[in-house]
Amino acid sequence: MRLLIIDDDAQYRTLVRHHVTCRWPQATCLEYDPQSRGALAPELCAHGFDAVLLGGAHGLDWLEDLARRSGFPPIVLFTTRRAGVERRARALGASAVLAREKIDHEALIKAVGEAAEHQARLRAARAAGADPFRFSGARIPGYRCVRRLARGHISELYLAESELDLALVVIKVARDRLEENALDHTFKRFLQEHEIAQRIDAPCVVRFYDLGVSDEHAYLVMEYFRRGDLSKRIRAGVSPAEALRIALQLACALQAVHEAGVLHRDLKPGNVMVRDDGSLALIDFGLSKQVALELDATDRNLICGTPHYMSPEQGHGEPIDPRSDLYSLGVILYEMLSGRKPYTAENPMAIIYLHRKAPLPALPESLARLQPLTWKLMAKLPADRFESAAAAAAALQQALEDLYAAELVA
Repeated sequence: MRLLIIDDDAQYRTLVRHHVTCRWPQATCLEYDPQSRGALAPELCAHGFDAVLLGGAHGLDWLEDLARRSGFPPIVLFTTRRAGVERRARALGASAVLAREKIDHEALIKAVGEAAEHQARLRAARAAGADPFRFSGARIPGYRCVRRLARGHISELYLAESELDLALVVIKVARDRLEENALDHTFKRFLQEHEIAQRIDAPCVVRFYDLGVSDEHAYLVMEYFRRGDLSKRIRAGVSPAEALRIALQLACALQAVHEAGVLHRDLKPGNVMVRDDGSLALIDFGLSKQVALELDATDRNLICGTPHYMSPEQGHGEPIDPRSDLYSLGVILYEMLSGRKPYTAENPMAIIYLHRKAPLPALPESLARLQPLTWKLMAKLPADRFESAAAAAAALQQALEDLYAAELVA
């Protein structure tokens, strides 16, 4: 039996667990503290639990939300005995209502047992329909599919619910099956992403939780970012100070990546995710290259990346080093400050040509003080850029301090 105990009082959660495990010693009880973790994400349905034991100051409000979610387990509510409270809780969908002041052991055991039996019947009914653990061609036990997020030529992205810890995750599933007795290109790319992120092991990089193969489809389980990526933030408008703060975070992230011996090679707003606390994390290391590895013959003159953010040398298939990622950072900074990309054209090759041949883009006159910084990052020749991400971070920090000082004087 798996039970979810939600209450803002740690001692009360422990007490409830004690009552349950006296009857079912092997029961698994996951405790959830609303005060420290906040509300459950709207997509979470807790399908992996047999019952939910809910209490706390806002128990009725949580009940109203959770009971409406499709497939959510039966809820046993602990609440203060007041006229009309039990009637309202029943109307909202509670399977049982128990007094919070003093737990009635027998009533609790009876309520939990009935809830678990009801959940078992619901599971049996769902089993006759669509398989909740299937993601395209792969069935991945332990993860319930919530919805598909995106579909590409190589892989598909799904939002999923982890039954182990009640967390939302993203699962990347290869569209093609693995070749028999061989690791195909897609699995190698997934493996590389996982290994690179594990080696960097810094908050500025996406967290990976699992990697495997199911039904001959490779899959990768990673962190979910509810707030989306940096492109969404840019579209909403970014102040100069915020642009510098974001660029500073990215420079520090690149410093950690480069010190681990890795080039990102595809830095762009779509690959910069925003966590709930506002911190940034780099994703998609599928095109990354370990600096220590010598390029294969098949990699020579190969153009990888996104044209709008690609350095001139990368766009022309020439050797690259960490300063190529700094150029991409400069493009992102320019876009945040000006509200537009520095170079646009009708086709990718034309954009690549402009990155090498067109004059450096000018910022609006009101931001002229930041022009030298963007031009230093976006210099056509690597030798004219900052020598490292650490040097770029120092320059961005100084620019931010100068901006604050100018605003105070004004």
